[in-house]
Amino acid sequence: MEFMLDTANLADIKKFADFLPIAGVTSNPSIVKKEGKIDFFHHMKEIRGIIGEHRSLHVQVVATDYEGIIKDAETILANIDQKVFIKIPVNEPGLKAIKELKRRGVNVTATAIYTKFQAYLAIAAGADYIAPYFNRMENLNIDPREAIFEMAEEIARTKSGTKILAASFKNVGQVNAALENGSQAATMGVDIIQQALAMPSIAQAVTDFTGDWEAIFGEGTTVADL
Repeated sequence: MEFMLDTANLADIKKFADFLPIAGVTSNPSIVKKEGKIDFFHHMKEIRGIIGEHRSLHVQVVATDYEGIIKDAETILANIDQKVFIKIPVNEPGLKAIKELKRRGVNVTATAIYTKFQAYLAIAAGADYIAPYFNRMENLNIDPREAIFEMAEEIARTKSGTKILAASFKNVGQVNAALENGSQAATMGVDIIQQALAMPSIAQAVTDFTGDWEAIFGEGTTVADL
């Protein structure tokens, strides 16, 4: 199971990478826009510096035609590093580019997946990750749970090395559902993580445990004080 941060904010990445067992960082043009007019490649290199080479960094192309996608991918790899996962939307030129980049040995994340058929094509094309958009699928009355389950079944049936990297979440329940239905990875904004860890019940449990300990061993003490 892999957890990734879906953000390009350096402060958030530093903060959450410090205590979360994250496997990588994902981004797209909409996420980059939130950071303003940045020095794009310098910024991506800073992210790499924070997460290290042992975690994956996913950067999306912007071009929409085959030749442009290939040029974008080459530019990303040349200006960041060769380990970057190139994010490519799954459409006609995107699939052609995925096939070519995999032929070259490039890491690829197939993104903007709404249907099982898109996923099946990306799996067959050799994508390393496929990224179904959970919440957006629900908004289109497409059952993401059933779709992810079938994607996982296809990966198992074909003995593919592709992993499902579920994305586009609005709440923790959606993340749980994606993982429970076969997604090997999930990428989410820091707001989702904050939702998960900010439950009042968690804070109350910690307060209760602390109070019980201090009632026996004294206020302000911990195990280290014994």
